[in-house]
Amino acid sequence: MTTTSYMVWLIIGCALVTWLPRVIPFIFVRSVTLPDVVLKWLSFIPVCILSALVIENLIDTESGKVVTLDWQVFITFVPTLIIALVTKSLSITVVAGVIIMAAVRFFM
Repeated sequence: MTTTSYMVWLIIGCALVTWLPRVIPFIFVRSVTLPDVVLKWLSFIPVCILSALVIENLIDTESGKVVTLDWQVFITFVPTLIIALVTKSLSITVVAGVIIMAAVRFFM
């Protein structure tokens, strides 16, 4: 595959379009003092995003019109959550979750 100047400029443009929206808010917030209410509200965003991702994976909507629980994911979620609460280590939690999910898929 040959690389043309068009492809290089396209990659640079895509990188800028991806990078700028992530950097501009940090530049703006760095020069502004945010009220305590806004800082408290912003502290809940990671929890909300993580909860949305977890709930989205726990619920199976592909089986038809009825929303059901994806049992493989639920069986993996419970021990992984316990490991996360006990160890408070992201690495251990991720590795344990992957291993548990592999075991659940292998045996089910």
